Amino acid sequence: MSGETTQRSGFDMKSAQLPVVAFALRSADLEQLAQEFVERFGSDSTFFDHDPVLIDLAHLREADEDIDFVALVALLREYRTTPVAVRGGSEAQMASAYAAGLIAAPEAAPVRKAAEPEVREVEVEVIKEVQLPAKASLRVDKPMRSGQQVYASGSDVIVNAIVSFGAEVIADGNVHVYGPLRGRAVAGARGDKTARIYCTCFEPQLVSIAGIYRTVESDWPAELAGKAAVVRLEGEKLLIEPL
Repeated sequence: MSGETTQRSGFDMKSAQLPVVAFALRSADLEQLAQEFVERFGSDSTFFDHDPVLIDLAHLREADEDIDFVALVALLREYRTTPVAVRGGSEAQMASAYAAGLIAAPEAAPVRKAAEPEVREVEVEVIKEVQLPAKASLRVDKPMRSGQQVYASGSDVIVNAIVSFGAEVIADGNVHVYGPLRGRAVAGARGDKTARIYCTCFEPQLVSIAGIYRTVESDWPAELAGKAAVVRLEGEKLLIEPL
């Protein structure tokens, strides 16, 4: 019997596609970005959960201003994201991003779209674009844990997951929760009395429209508790009705 042994390889190499969050930058002004991050995500930095980030520079490709990628990466990391790649920039921008530790992601191919990294859409417009008449709705696809807050400035918010007890969803427009609503939901945050709150499982701590609110003082009525419901204003009275 031979004394030779067969040793199994300690690793394999495979190609992989990973979900990432894509931030499409429209400005290189870091002070503006920092302020808008606070307005959109709050100051507690708990909206993200160390999600990998792809920085899309397509809107800044022809810009003359330099991009401070070191400061940009630091800002994104403050909000519990992990910047890993960049695409769409000029040759100089890509070189600057590479020097800051980012890698170049492949551009979208016209035919082989599978070559493009899979992008998980959260549909957050990180940078305001003044010429647009309105913002797209903010969409949240991850469960919201206690202590987390999301604010849709100037738009609706759509949550396709649970809003846990202690979490808070705020919108200047309507609030849509396609899952259990167990935390706080605030619509019409800037005074829009026509705003509404829609949910598929009504179990909130608090609901509010245009500053008029109602908290849970006792169990919700059987026709509302755990059921699909809509919250709206009629005059100065908050109405909660089954859907």
